[in-house]
Amino acid sequence: MQDNKNLESFYRSKFDEMPSLPPIGAGEFNVFCLADTVADNAHATYARYDFFKIMLIQGKHRCHYADKSIAIDGYTLLFFNPSVPYRFERLETNTVGFFCIFKELFFTESQRNGVHDLSVFLPGGKPVYSLSEYQQQEVAILFEKMLAENRSDYKFKYDLLRNYVSEIIHLALKMEPNEQLYHHPDANARITSIFTHLLECQFPINSPEHFVKMRSAADFAGKLGLHVNHLNRAVRLTTGKTTTEHIASRIVIEATALLKHTDWNISEISYCLGFAQPSHFTYFFKKHTSTTPTSVRFV
Repeated sequence: MQDNKNLESFYRSKFDEMPSLPPIGAGEFNVFCLADTVADNAHATYARYDFFKIMLIQGKHRCHYADKSIAIDGYTLLFFNPSVPYRFERLETNTVGFFCIFKELFFTESQRNGVHDLSVFLPGGKPVYSLSEYQQQEVAILFEKMLAENRSDYKFKYDLLRNYVSEIIHLALKMEPNEQLYHHPDANARITSIFTHLLECQFPINSPEHFVKMRSAADFAGKLGLHVNHLNRAVRLTTGKTTTEHIASRIVIEATALLKHTDWNISEISYCLGFAQPSHFTYFFKKHTSTTPTSVRFV
């Protein structure tokens, strides 16, 4: 199972007392010491957060992504993006480090390309960087500056905060990422669970302007940073059905609900479900249900 978590729900899960919410116009930037947060539950669910996160941490931990689990030891710099669900597992109780979180708006005005285009945040990229003691000190100093500046009333403090975050990102970009893969006992089930989560996130469709963006196995594989064959194999081994069968089944369920419970015309429903032409939708629906969309509508 995975959850979708916004900043408010994230704060409630990490702090005994709810911290003040940062301003939306500044990309909802915030920064914390790890020692001030509640330790992660080893059995916590995977979650897909709606913000970016950069973490400096010391000690032994594991980070579980869609297709891999990464063993972490020593001084480590990690990057998390909003696209792929993950679960962070602390293996030591006394955790030392920092983390900052922000929305894409935090960088929108200062960066020609979106922050999601940076290699440290790309789905399927390399998010883990082992640091020497000297590098750890460099990054820790930048986080300390962020903590101090975030508490200040300086008019241009978010410009400074962007600079500090950029320094950390560029420090990582100049390094070689390091991944020590941990053999997860049920990687196929994990991948399948996250695929199912991403599929369900597209529904329900609440207006004719809302449409399905991922309709093929390749779409989901790209989102997870996996080869499509890897995704297909994991889903089939776990469920006995293909990725395409799961997608088609969910689209049929949504199509049936829209036909029965809305007054949208067939063209609108076709568009929402990702079909270029109403005739393509009719063919698909009849293939999977042995009946036509019109006959379902008037049942």
